[in-house]
Amino acid sequence: MEFVHFIIALLQDPRTFIAQWIVQLGPVWVYSPLFLIIFIETGLVVTPFLPGDSLLFCMGIFCADGGGLNLGVAITLMCIAAVLGNTSNYWIGRKAGEAIIKSGKVKALTPERLEKTQAMLDKYGNFAVFLTRFFPIIRTFAPFLAGMGGMHFGRFTLFNVLGGVCWVCVFTLLGYFFGNVPFVVEHFELVIIGIVVISFLPTAFGLAKAALGKKKSA
Repeated sequence: MEFVHFIIALLQDPRTFIAQWIVQLGPVWVYSPLFLIIFIETGLVVTPFLPGDSLLFCMGIFCADGGGLNLGVAITLMCIAAVLGNTSNYWIGRKAGEAIIKSGKVKALTPERLEKTQAMLDKYGNFAVFLTRFFPIIRTFAPFLAGMGGMHFGRFTLFNVLGGVCWVCVFTLLGYFFGNVPFVVEHFELVIIGIVVISFLPTAFGLAKAALGKKKSA
């Protein structure tokens, strides 16, 4: 239950957690919880709910002058975490994907989410590995299904690296350049909610479209 409360609090205000980690862990180890969260979000198919986008945005805020984090170090480590996370999930899907789905124990793997993710892989091919980085939840399932479907590991790795680097840089730099703008500071909670909502819109639209398509074909 404590883990659930932690996730909810992290979703609501990742800025407070990063500030605490800077004070408690110091300038070196402060990156470890950030690295772990970014890795786990896409590294384990059971954790698609972690707030990667908003966490990177808030990390960017603390990379600005006097914030306590180094921009180059932060981006480099989070890129590594993102790439390793996808790679881990790819091999989990490749080695045990079918068994995991058949077991029915991973509740996050709903038929709708799997169908939507698979549709993107079918439509965009290898490029979907890059594209799904910007789709919360789906970005956790994409490498899992890519591995399960036997996507060539070399091509997967190319788009995994490109997607991971672009995703980390975009959200971190948004926080770095705009996180201390007076409007953002004054309405920070709303900004975080806005990031989460905007990030989820494409996924929600895709799921709704798939559901409507099923109704029409029924």
